Amino acid sequence: MSDFLQELMVVLRDRKENPSPDSYTSQLLAKGVDEIVKKVGEEAIEIIVAAKGQGEERLIEEIADLVFNLSVLLVQFDLSWDEVVAALARRRPSSVSSEQLAVSGER
Repeated sequence: MSDFLQELMVVLRDRKENPSPDSYTSQLLAKGVDEIVKKVGEEAIEIIVAAKGQGEERLIEEIADLVFNLSVLLVQFDLSWDEVVAALARRRPSSVSSEQLAVSGER
């Protein structure tokens, strides 16, 4: 996981443990799972729209929004990106090595 995502998760966990009324994240976490998954769904739709003709910059921005909201969802359930990465790794065919993924540009 990137250093930035690790730092983001630290901030999000802090917003959960030490809520601030001025924090968007604290407010979202306080509203609970229903509101968080609503945001995840909205961002997923916005990614589809962006991918269908709004350009790469817009697509990147929408993907960033989705990653943020997925991170909030993970924090809500006391989960981590490491657990997501582990789940992805378990799906990788045993015949594909990390070196092969690095050479092909996929990670």
